[in-house]
Amino acid sequence: MVESFKQILKKDKFIITAEIGPVKGTNTREMVNNINFLKDRVDALNVTDNQSAVMRYSSVGGSLLIKEQGGEPIFQMTCRDRNRLSIQGDLLFAYSRGIENILCLTGDSLKMGDHPEAKPVYDIDSVQLIQLVHILNSGKDLSGNDLDGGVDFCIGASATPSADPIEPQLIKFEKKLKVGIDFVQTQAVYDLDELKRFVECSRNISSKIKILAGIVLLVSTGMAKWMNENIPGIFVPQNLIDEMAKMPKGEGLSKGIEIAGNLIKKIKDEKICDGVHIMAIGKEEKVPDILESAGILKA
Repeated sequence: MVESFKQILKKDKFIITAEIGPVKGTNTREMVNNINFLKDRVDALNVTDNQSAVMRYSSVGGSLLIKEQGGEPIFQMTCRDRNRLSIQGDLLFAYSRGIENILCLTGDSLKMGDHPEAKPVYDIDSVQLIQLVHILNSGKDLSGNDLDGGVDFCIGASATPSADPIEPQLIKFEKKLKVGIDFVQTQAVYDLDELKRFVECSRNISSKIKILAGIVLLVSTGMAKWMNENIPGIFVPQNLIDEMAKMPKGEGLSKGIEIAGNLIKKIKDEKICDGVHIMAIGKEEKVPDILESAGILKA
């Protein structure tokens, strides 16, 4: 029987989660292959919710695939595409199918994606979404009506340790902590000093929340530069870009695996935070290589 993520969070262990990117279509064969490849190597698998505002197979659908294959899913939900009615309905459906973990997100700007003409919803924000899940967990809906059959979600949130300036991010993150969350998965981190500062600030607010550092696999110098220029809150230091640039053509991925492995090893060895969330973005099959590079491949 798969151990629940809520139980894993209570243990004194280095937690590892990874991400499954939904397909753009109905052919889920690759998703299922990735799920089966990773489900026993990590503690839980996230399914992204129209990441970067690009239309894909649904997060709840991907989470169901993970359950069907015997894995432990973390259902990502954004406020960008749903009003509060839709959010509550999707959450009730997800829980009724055994999906017990949710990562509450605002959602990437539609300007980034492949449907820029779409209308954003943002009926509530990520802090209010966390509050909404707590209300559902109490047995009520947002209007105070009793639920016929309740939920008990394990609640997660995101944070951006490399935000510049960091103060607004910390203010919002403090709100999330005060509302009540069980775990945090951060945006991509490459500067461990920034991560240490963020964790220290977080621990001053709450010492109980498990913090998982986001690790995005770099595949090329072009990818690193693109993230620096286009994704707020992600900064790949120049020394890492230079390391990637020195690699022969076609070998950037191997250097990216090495960089990710080194970051994870330092985070674990120095006990900077409680674990990592690996985002291999289309290279899910490389997650075990990253863990092997870090010296912590899960059997």
